Amino acid sequence: MTQSVVVQVGQCGNQIGCRFWDLALREHAHVNKAVLVDMEEGVVNEILQGPLREVFDSGQLLTDVSGSGNNWATGHMTYGSAYREQIVDKLRKAAEHCDCLQCFFLIHSMGGGTGSGLGTRVLGLLEEEFPEVCRIVTSIYPSAEDDVITSPYNSVLAMSALTEHADCVLPVENQSLVDIVNKIKRMSHCGKLGSVIKTDSTIISGQGGFSGAEKPFDSMNNIVANLLLNITSSARFEGSLNMDLNEIAMNLVPFPRLHYLVPSLTPLYPLADVSVPTRRLDQMFSDAFSKDHQLIREDPKHSLYLACALMLRGNVQMSDLRRNIERLKLSLPFVSWNQEGWKTGLCSVPPVGHSHFLLALANNTCVKATFMELRERFTKLYRKKAHLHHYLHVEGMEQNMFSEAISSLSSLIEEYNHLDGTKGRLMPDAHRLSIAR
Repeated sequence: MTQSVVVQVGQCGNQIGCRFWDLALREHAHVNKAVLVDMEEGVVNEILQGPLREVFDSGQLLTDVSGSGNNWATGHMTYGSAYREQIVDKLRKAAEHCDCLQCFFLIHSMGGGTGSGLGTRVLGLLEEEFPEVCRIVTSIYPSAEDDVITSPYNSVLAMSALTEHADCVLPVENQSLVDIVNKIKRMSHCGKLGSVIKTDSTIISGQGGFSGAEKPFDSMNNIVANLLLNITSSARFEGSLNMDLNEIAMNLVPFPRLHYLVPSLTPLYPLADVSVPTRRLDQMFSDAFSKDHQLIREDPKHSLYLACALMLRGNVQMSDLRRNIERLKLSLPFVSWNQEGWKTGLCSVPPVGHSHFLLALANNTCVKATFMELRERFTKLYRKKAHLHHYLHVEGMEQNMFSEAISSLSSLIEEYNHLDGTKGRLMPDAHRLSIAR
């Protein structure tokens, strides 16, 4: 079987990664291949004192004590240079333990200093050291109300590296996670729906690999952990209809920079009954294309699909899959030159607590709204040159890096705008190559 290495960087990345390993171990005794990196010790120490303390050994961990101070430059330049050789050594050792290494999964946040700065430095090292191995990044984007005032700088600087060095990026908005958690809690306490929803939902409850009381972000982290759990199911369970991870980029990324894939999950809670009738199964497919189940807030049906993957788990027939794709195609605006741009995978083993589960990954131009909001927040700070001195005091950081990063982001937005401009009309076919006879 193919194998992947999970690289967890920063506080958020390690909290999500820890929850992922807890869920994966519930499914079966999984041999863990992970590298944990953080420039402060708190979260990693919690992991080592919690239920997963026997899962990781010191050779997989890299920590410091002072943190990156919410500064991309400190994480990327200072710690990236100081720990480069140690990070590469740990990545190599993790790769050597794989019989058939297929993918690196990087988990990080965009708003802080370690996740954004060191996280993207690690991404660059993965490309340098393992250029042929697929790099899939799960990036947590801060909300507009984020308490880190420099998060727009950190996020835009990180975006430039994600666009340049990742094969696929799965963007997740903090605000979307908050909305989903609140919705699930309302539904679980609602008399009308409470009879069909288990109140101890594994999607949002439980401390995972941590000990002690549940923290405010645990429910949000659990949703992202479930995304990772289901995208890696094909590598953890055998099956003739599984989707190889490297097929995601091959089938869903028609242009190299437009590799941001919008994830949606359904159901967002375990149902009380195990058998799912056809009507509810069909509803699950419909839910996957609604913004209520999507991990960014924009409505995909108002934008353009370039391609879409459906990764199913449970006892679902291929006929159910094909029927629902044909039904959904009628209402989903696909780009004219890729009307059949669907990729499917089917794993017969459902997640714990579910009878069926569906993960959709959509290459959809709706993601540009997240990037436009981020650009606006960056510009408000940068116009005043606010807080720039904190970055420019870091050795190796230059002011032109800011202008290059925002230029890269604006160029990306324009590429999505160009595609959106083709919605509703046919694009001319590209010239075909003439074949010499």
